[in-house]
Amino acid sequence: MALFGDITESLFETSGTLVALFDPQDILRRSNAAYRETYGVAANEEISWAEILRRNFEQRRGVAVATEDFEHWLTSARSRRGKSPYRAFETDVTDGRWLWMTETVSPTGWMLCIASDITELRTGERSLRQDRDSARKASQTDELTGISNRRYCMSVLQETIAKASLGEVSETCVALLDIDRFKQINDRFGHQFGDAVLIDFGKSVQRNLRPADSFGRVGGEEFLLILPQLGPAAAELLIERLFRAVGRPGSLPSQPGFHYSFSAGLTQIRPGDTLAEVYHRADAALYDAKVGGRGRQMSA
Repeated sequence: MALFGDITESLFETSGTLVALFDPQDILRRSNAAYRETYGVAANEEISWAEILRRNFEQRRGVAVATEDFEHWLTSARSRRGKSPYRAFETDVTDGRWLWMTETVSPTGWMLCIASDITELRTGERSLRQDRDSARKASQTDELTGISNRRYCMSVLQETIAKASLGEVSETCVALLDIDRFKQINDRFGHQFGDAVLIDFGKSVQRNLRPADSFGRVGGEEFLLILPQLGPAAAELLIERLFRAVGRPGSLPSQPGFHYSFSAGLTQIRPGDTLAEVYHRADAALYDAKVGGRGRQMSA
C-alpha cells in the first residue's frame, strides 16, 4: 500500500494534466506542479480561487482575462462556479494554451478541478464552441451586475426544491434581499448612480458567499440567495455578516460618504414545497423586515 501511495503521489505531482483541490470556502488545499506553474501558485500555498485569479490578472499570467473591469468579471465568474455537481468548459491561459477544465463538487462542497491541454484538438471548431459558451453565459447572467439573472436563479431554485423533496440535499434556506430606499437613491443621485449601487451590492454579496451558494438579481433592486446545506441558524449568521460587509461608506468612489443598507426575508425549504410557496414565504418575511424598520432580516 505504501508503494501504491508513493506511485500515486508521484503521478499526481508530475502529470501534465492540471489538478487542484479546493475546500468548501474555495481555498486551494492541494495542487500539482502543472497547476501551480500555470497559475503562479507556490508549493503548499493556501490561497483562495478569487485571489489566484486576481493575482493572475495583475501579473498578466495564468487565466487570460479580456476585461478592463476585473472585479465585475470576477463577480460574474463566481456566479457560475461550484453551482452544480459537475461542470466542464474551455478556458485559455496567457501563454496561448487552451484548456478543457472540469469542476467536480462533492456534497460537502469540496471541488476537484482538472484541466487538460486541448490546444491542438479540433481548432477549427473552437470559434463555434466559444460562441455557444458565450451565448449560454449571456442567457444566465444579469447584464448590469454580472451575477445570475432571474431565469437562472429560478431554475436553480426549482432544481434545489426537487432535490430536497427527494432527500438529496439536507437543510437548505432561501432569502430575498432588497436594497433599502432604492427609489430615493435614484431620485437623489440619478439612475447612473443607482446602477452603481446595484453593481456594488451584487459584487459585495457575491464575494462573501460559498461557491455552492447561488445568488442573482430577480428584479429591480431585489435579489435571490439560495443556501444549500445551511440551516436557519447558520443562514441568519451569514446574512448578519452580509449586513456588516455591504454598503459601507467608501464603497462607491463617486460619493465617498454614501452608505446604504438592505433588508432580507429568509425561509427554509420544507418537504413538499413548491417554488411558489418558498418564494411567497421569503417575500412575506422580506415585507416584515421592511415594515419593521429596514436593514434587518425576518424569517417565515
